[in-house]
Amino acid sequence: MYPADHEGQHDPDGDELQPDYRFTLANERTFLAWIRTALALIAGGVAVVQLVPEFGIPGGRHALGVLLTAGGGLLAALAVRRWQRVQAAMRRDADLPPTRLPVLLGIALLAVAILVLVVLLVP
Repeated sequence: MYPADHEGQHDPDGDELQPDYRFTLANERTFLAWIRTALALIAGGVAVVQLVPEFGIPGGRHALGVLLTAGGGLLAALAVRRWQRVQAAMRRDADLPPTRLPVLLGIALLAVAILVLVVLLVP
């Protein structure tokens, strides 16, 4: 986990390592990428409600907007948890925790895309 020239620094309590700052910053960049994705979903939800004309299904536009906005909020919360888990694993010099976040996001966006296509095809 650490470069060859870095052995990690122990915290005063001796239980955890202070990870190399490069790994900490990489974890932070990944977290910020998830936050940007969450913000894009929230912005998309607001845009759908405010800018898109009504669909053929009554209330469909609002339902889609709520779905996107709620998904963005959930993703932001999951991103914080993921960042914390990775940071804790690095401090313990343990394996990084597995994540299903990319797969879940991909499946959710596929479901939203299919829903949008169905809504758009309904006269």
